[in-house]
Amino acid sequence: MTAESRAGDSRNRYLREEYTSRINRVLDYIEVHIGEDLTLEDLAGVASFSPFYFHRIFGAMVGETLNTFVQRIRVEKAASQLINNPKKNVTEIALDCGFSGPTTFARAFREYFNMSASQWRSGGYLQSGKIRQKDSKESQPTGKDGKDTDTPSYYTEVDIQNQKWRVTMQGESNLKAEVKVRDIPEFHVAYIRHVGPYAGDTELFGRLWQKLMTWAGPRGLLNFPETKMLSIYHDDPNITDPNKLRVSVGISVPEDTQVEGEVGKMTIPGGKYAMARFEISPDRYGDAWDAVFGGWFPESGYQPADGPSYELYLNNPEEHPEKKHIFDIVVPVKPL
Repeated sequence: MTAESRAGDSRNRYLREEYTSRINRVLDYIEVHIGEDLTLEDLAGVASFSPFYFHRIFGAMVGETLNTFVQRIRVEKAASQLINNPKKNVTEIALDCGFSGPTTFARAFREYFNMSASQWRSGGYLQSGKIRQKDSKESQPTGKDGKDTDTPSYYTEVDIQNQKWRVTMQGESNLKAEVKVRDIPEFHVAYIRHVGPYAGDTELFGRLWQKLMTWAGPRGLLNFPETKMLSIYHDDPNITDPNKLRVSVGISVPEDTQVEGEVGKMTIPGGKYAMARFEISPDRYGDAWDAVFGGWFPESGYQPADGPSYELYLNNPEEHPEKKHIFDIVVPVKPL
């Protein structure tokens, strides 16, 4: 390859990474402002593109038109809230997710799930083709999607005074977790994002982490143990099509950190979070998420709140005598 060809390839890679960075800014903006009116002009401004061309660029890079993407995120967010927030009425959920009113929401929800929101909430989600059933789950080393298993039972001990729970998945696995509810301050994350299936794909996560560390190291951003390492899950794998799932691997960074290309920056909002500590083999991540949502939440007096949930990694498994992973599952919560 000639020097001229190498220079051309480098320039093309830079340009594509710049486009990716701008689209990621829009995706982050939509997620934070999903309850607001999202106009083409505003979103094009976030991306620094002309409104005339932005919708074409977005559709070509994301694989969905802008309107389709926003509508899908709103409907899927509402579907998750209908399950996880049983006391919140349907109209309130519709407005919080950015729909102009209950009629618009009802039509969009039925078109997407082929049932009404009330039918979904009363148990229809269990029969929906959009829900990935237990027997179709794949084991995954990093993420929320679980492994093929019978419905587990749990035993929970509570220390009310210190807001601490011990959850045990009973049976052969005997998986255990300690859960605390804590106020976590806002912090900032530099990330590399993947869109598509990720269940069980250790090589994928290895590539994402390597790319992020190669960027962060020379910039002096890796200062362990102060630097946090986390994976952020933007979608519910039980609702969103696997090909559209979004996951971001990231590290905590100072607020004024400059990012570029494929590396984006987002803010994890401050607030009250459940933090469930696990020490497990890499094939048990799905069980860990099940223990939080099926074991801890139903007996905690809390429900999931709006905001990203993530895995916070606390060790290097290669240095563990049993190669186990120590990490927290962190989920925003509010009273039931």
